[in-house]
Amino acid sequence: MTTHLFESRELKSYAEPVSTDELREGSVYFLVSFADEEMLIPTMETIVYIGEDLELGDQDQVYFQDIDSYNRGVRYGDEGDGDCALFQAGSKNELGHVFTFEHALDVLLTCSLRRRKSME
Repeated sequence: MTTHLFESRELKSYAEPVSTDELREGSVYFLVSFADEEMLIPTMETIVYIGEDLELGDQDQVYFQDIDSYNRGVRYGDEGDGDCALFQAGSKNELGHVFTFEHALDVLLTCSLRRRKSME
Protein backbone atom coordinates (compact mmCIF):
# COMPACT_ATOMS: atom_id res chain seq x y z
CA MET A 1 0.00 0.00 0.00
CA THR A 2 1.41 3.35 -1.03
CA THR A 3 0.71 6.51 0.89
CA HIS A 4 1.17 9.99 -0.45
CA LEU A 5 1.73 13.25 1.33
CA PHE A 6 0.42 16.45 -0.14
CA GLU A 7 2.48 19.57 -0.06
CA SER A 8 1.47 21.97 2.65
CA ARG A 9 -0.47 25.01 1.53
CA GLU A 10 -1.40 28.26 3.12
CA LEU A 11 -5.15 28.73 3.28
CA LYS A 12 -6.45 32.25 3.05
CA SER A 13 -9.19 33.45 5.36
CA TYR A 14 -11.41 34.13 2.35
CA ALA A 15 -12.51 32.18 -0.71
CA GLU A 16 -11.06 33.02 -4.12
CA PRO A 17 -13.78 32.50 -6.72
CA VAL A 18 -13.02 32.76 -10.41
CA SER A 19 -13.20 36.23 -11.93
CA THR A 20 -15.03 37.01 -15.14
CA ASP A 21 -11.68 37.69 -16.83
CA GLU A 22 -10.52 34.15 -16.00
CA LEU A 23 -13.52 32.38 -17.55
CA ARG A 24 -12.69 30.42 -20.72
CA GLU A 25 -15.33 28.76 -22.89
CA GLY A 26 -15.14 24.99 -22.65
CA SER A 27 -13.15 25.09 -19.40
CA VAL A 28 -14.17 23.16 -16.31
CA TYR A 29 -15.03 24.92 -13.05
CA PHE A 30 -16.44 23.84 -9.71
CA LEU A 31 -19.54 25.20 -8.03
CA VAL A 32 -19.02 24.94 -4.27
CA SER A 33 -21.77 25.81 -1.82
CA PHE A 34 -22.90 24.71 1.62
CA ALA A 35 -26.05 23.01 2.84
CA ASP A 36 -25.88 24.65 6.25
CA GLU A 37 -25.27 28.09 7.76
CA GLU A 38 -22.21 26.89 9.69
CA MET A 39 -20.59 25.94 6.37
CA LEU A 40 -19.82 22.41 7.58
CA ILE A 41 -21.65 20.48 4.83
CA PRO A 42 -20.21 21.29 1.41
CA THR A 43 -21.73 20.43 -1.94
CA MET A 44 -19.71 20.51 -5.13
CA GLU A 45 -20.78 20.36 -8.76
CA THR A 46 -18.55 20.17 -11.83
CA ILE A 47 -19.62 22.63 -14.51
CA VAL A 48 -18.36 23.90 -17.87
CA TYR A 49 -18.38 27.55 -18.87
CA ILE A 50 -20.21 27.82 -22.19
CA GLY A 51 -20.39 31.56 -22.80
CA GLU A 52 -21.86 34.93 -22.05
CA ASP A 53 -25.14 36.58 -23.11
CA LEU A 54 -26.43 33.58 -25.06
CA GLU A 55 -30.06 34.74 -25.13
CA LEU A 56 -31.49 37.75 -26.91
CA GLY A 57 -31.69 40.62 -24.44
CA ASP A 58 -29.09 39.19 -22.06
CA GLN A 59 -26.73 41.65 -20.46
CA ASP A 60 -23.75 40.46 -18.41
CA GLN A 61 -25.14 36.93 -18.06
CA VAL A 62 -22.76 33.96 -17.91
CA TYR A 63 -23.80 30.40 -18.73
CA PHE A 64 -22.61 27.07 -17.38
CA GLN A 65 -23.53 23.48 -18.27
CA ASP A 66 -23.31 20.25 -16.29
CA ILE A 67 -20.19 18.23 -17.12
CA ASP A 68 -22.04 15.01 -18.01
CA SER A 69 -24.16 16.46 -20.81
CA TYR A 70 -21.25 18.56 -22.06
CA ASN A 71 -19.10 15.43 -22.35
CA ARG A 72 -21.95 13.70 -24.24
CA GLY A 73 -21.80 16.49 -26.83
CA VAL A 74 -25.05 18.25 -25.89
CA ARG A 75 -24.74 21.96 -26.58
CA TYR A 76 -26.81 24.99 -25.64
CA GLY A 77 -29.57 25.50 -28.18
CA ASP A 78 -29.48 21.90 -29.44
CA GLU A 79 -32.92 20.51 -30.06
CA GLY A 80 -31.97 16.81 -29.96
CA ASP A 81 -34.50 14.17 -28.98
CA GLY A 82 -33.92 12.90 -25.49
CA ASP A 83 -30.80 14.99 -24.90
CA CYS A 84 -30.96 16.10 -21.31
CA ALA A 85 -28.71 18.87 -20.01
CA LEU A 86 -28.65 21.25 -17.08
CA PHE A 87 -27.80 24.85 -17.91
CA GLN A 88 -27.32 27.60 -15.35
CA ALA A 89 -27.19 31.32 -16.01
CA GLY A 90 -26.42 34.19 -13.71
CA SER A 91 -24.87 37.60 -13.44
CA LYS A 92 -21.19 37.71 -14.26
CA ASN A 93 -20.87 39.94 -11.19
CA GLU A 94 -22.03 37.13 -8.88
CA LEU A 95 -19.52 34.31 -9.32
CA GLY A 96 -18.86 33.87 -5.61
CA HIS A 97 -19.40 30.09 -5.68
CA VAL A 98 -17.53 29.27 -8.92
CA PHE A 99 -13.92 28.14 -8.54
CA THR A 100 -10.98 26.67 -10.38
CA PHE A 101 -9.99 23.25 -9.07
CA GLU A 102 -7.20 24.49 -6.80
CA HIS A 103 -9.35 27.21 -5.25
CA ALA A 104 -12.28 24.78 -4.79
CA LEU A 105 -9.84 22.50 -2.98
CA ASP A 106 -8.89 25.41 -0.71
CA VAL A 107 -12.57 25.94 0.13
CA LEU A 108 -12.95 22.24 0.99
CA LEU A 109 -9.77 22.20 3.09
CA THR A 110 -10.98 25.25 5.00
CA CYS A 111 -14.28 23.44 5.55
CA SER A 112 -12.36 20.44 6.87
CA LEU A 113 -10.65 22.67 9.43
CA ARG A 114 -14.02 24.16 10.48
CA ARG A 115 -15.45 20.65 10.86
CA ARG A 116 -12.51 19.54 12.96
CA LYS A 117 -12.82 22.61 15.18
CA SER A 118 -16.58 22.09 15.61
CA MET A 119 -15.96 18.57 16.93
CA GLU A 120 -13.53 19.70 19.62
